[in-house]
Amino acid sequence: MRMFIIMLSILFAIFITLYISQTTGYYNYEQYKKTELTKEKIAEFERDLKEGKEIKIDNYINKTEVNYNNNASLMGLKISNTIKKYMKKGIDGTLTMLSMLFG
Repeated sequence: MRMFIIMLSILFAIFITLYISQTTGYYNYEQYKKTELTKEKIAEFERDLKEGKEIKIDNYINKTEVNYNNNASLMGLKISNTIKKYMKKGIDGTLTMLSMLFG
C-alpha cells in the first residue's frame, strides 16, 4: 500500500509539473524561439543572396543531432550484447540436443 501511495505521489507531481509548464506557455515560448531563429536565418540567407555571397545550405540549417552515448548507455549495450551471446549459445545448444533426441 505504501508503494502505491509513493507511485501515485510521483505521478501526481509529474502531472502538476507538466500542467504548470503548459499553462504558463513554456512550450509555446520554446517553439517561438525556434521560429525566431528560423526568421533570422531566412533574413541572413536573403542578405547573402543580395550581396552575391556563395550560398551553402549548411550555413542556414541548425544541426539538432544529439549524441546520447554516455558511460551508462555503453555499459548497458555491453551487458545486452553479452546476454544475447550467452542466450544464443544456450538456445542453440538446446535445439541441437532436441534435434539429436528426436532426429
